[in-house]
Amino acid sequence: MLLVFGGKMKEIKEKAQIHARRIKEKAKRFNRELKKALYTAFLAAFGFLIALVWRDLIQVWVEKISATSPLHGQLISTLIVTFICVFGILIATRFLKVKE
Repeated sequence: MLLVFGGKMKEIKEKAQIHARRIKEKAKRFNRELKKALYTAFLAAFGFLIALVWRDLIQVWVEKISATSPLHGQLISTLIVTFICVFGILIATRFLKVKE
């Protein structure tokens, strides 16, 4: 009877060790994904802040250049922002391309 009980304990212990390893692996994977998500969130926040500062600068610049006509100033502002955004997208896609 003791041999049967001892064998069961060994089997239970091995299963517990397997489950413990799986839990540790899942915790490590979760930790990595959490860090990636936080990193992405911080980058997005800083990028948004940079975009707002540039927007303010461009607005002031365009207002000084085209003080005569508000519609003309809005057109210039729209073209400048579009150019900057397209240029930024091109740079981002070139340097942040995911390698397969």
